[in-house]
Amino acid sequence: MSSIGFYDRNAEDFFQRTLNADMALGYAAFLALVPPGGHILDAGCGSGRDSLAFLKLGFEVTAMEASETLAALARAHTGLPIEVLTFDQITWIDTFEGVWACASLLHVPRVDLPNAIGRLRDALVPRGILWMSFKYGTEERQVGDLRFTDMDEDGARLVTTISGLNLISMQDSADLRPDRPGERWLSIMCRKSA
Repeated sequence: MSSIGFYDRNAEDFFQRTLNADMALGYAAFLALVPPGGHILDAGCGSGRDSLAFLKLGFEVTAMEASETLAALARAHTGLPIEVLTFDQITWIDTFEGVWACASLLHVPRVDLPNAIGRLRDALVPRGILWMSFKYGTEERQVGDLRFTDMDEDGARLVTTISGLNLISMQDSADLRPDRPGERWLSIMCRKSA
């Protein structure tokens, strides 16, 4: 997977550029639906920024990252035992009250998204919450060593339905990094059936 190789080679730079992004609005929407102290899976945790925030707010956190190099930086940053896993290696069943997939599923080819999201759905307890974010758009594209699957509202409706999830909300927002003017993101929140 070329995207994983990119993160292995550029882990320190990515860590520094994403560590201080203010995710407060995303956290507020997601955590309002996760029981206090609930168990959260940070699926594709990157720098560990969000894992550490959830931990400090009193949640139980399990974190995974596909890049071994980035996982090592996240371990050092959070003190958590970050698991090195790809989405197709997830085997948890009915384990988490919430799954947070911030800018991680966007590297999965569109044809593979229902399987990846289905594994995250299966990892949730009944009525558990999945929050995920994608760059806004409809394309699948390669940018250097990174591949992206962009998502708009129609795509989000389709993939959540195919994945057997109930869509709760979608939010179109600007990129939080100052060096990315004009980039848009789509955050999607959905619930596993009872």
